[in-house]
Amino acid sequence: MHVITTRLTEQLGVSVPLLNAPMTPQAGGRLARAVSEAGGFGMVGIDGTDRQEDIAEQLAIIRDGPPVPFGIGLVAWAIEQRPELLDIAIAARPTLISISFGDPAPYVSRLHEAGIIVASQVQSRDWAAVALEAGVDILVAQGTEAGGHTGSVGTLPLLQIVLEMTNRPVVAAGGIASGRGLAAVLAAGAEGAWIGTPFLLAEEARNSAKARERIVQSSETETLYTSVYDRLQDMRWPEEFRARAIRTAFGAEWTGREELLGAGTSARATFERAKAIEDFDVAHLYAGQSVGLLHAVRPAAAIVAEIETQAEQLLERW
Repeated sequence: MHVITTRLTEQLGVSVPLLNAPMTPQAGGRLARAVSEAGGFGMVGIDGTDRQEDIAEQLAIIRDGPPVPFGIGLVAWAIEQRPELLDIAIAARPTLISISFGDPAPYVSRLHEAGIIVASQVQSRDWAAVALEAGVDILVAQGTEAGGHTGSVGTLPLLQIVLEMTNRPVVAAGGIASGRGLAAVLAAGAEGAWIGTPFLLAEEARNSAKARERIVQSSETETLYTSVYDRLQDMRWPEEFRARAIRTAFGAEWTGREELLGAGTSARATFERAKAIEDFDVAHLYAGQSVGLLHAVRPAAAIVAEIETQAEQLLERW
């Protein structure tokens, strides 16, 4: 087997230029460890609502056993509200910490002093400029095809823009779910891919059988870019970062009317009931447009291996 070597694999000490997105809560310690053991780079997601003991539990999982490289994903505005999240992340001694959806500048020096590589997801030229000015080591060009919170620019246009702005390593994110996608972004000049939605069907992901089945049943045309679920849960995401979820009639009905979803409304009560019983005809399920490529639950190692093998074959042929 030929090994795909890029600046990313050398920088992170891995054999496959692939990181799993630090989705919360799905990307816990088991998933991150499985991805790293398969040759990729495992990421653990930390959310602003996570309890410290739950974070510690997930980080203990990835550190239990032979050492593997791993990273932690944080959201800038959540660190502002809960500074201890950064303390916890640094104390875990990861190879990399990503700080996204805000300015990472206040934290870069401290992370570098701790010997930690810094990445940041960017969704536009302006956010790429902010990350470059902050001094991050790796930029993740995240296109709107991605699941969960993202911007409004497509992966390919954004990747080209960011690559023209810098010589620092750039990783592509959004809609990449196969070796074809990895090969394509590598050929464009990216150093690797940041992949989320396919790992929602990893055996090690922290989600339910109901969620996985709904993902399997969904197609690439059945997603919705919305802030409905942030409003329903009083999440303080900046307005420019909406989230991509599996489309439902409920979500489509309230998109564009989010201001009507305050506390005490019947719509909020309907959503909360549905969330409690995992009724995904109403409750949200974040996923990207690559759901059309996903058909079965598999070990994370099998997902990594399939992407790696197909990308190698295509790049060798080209």
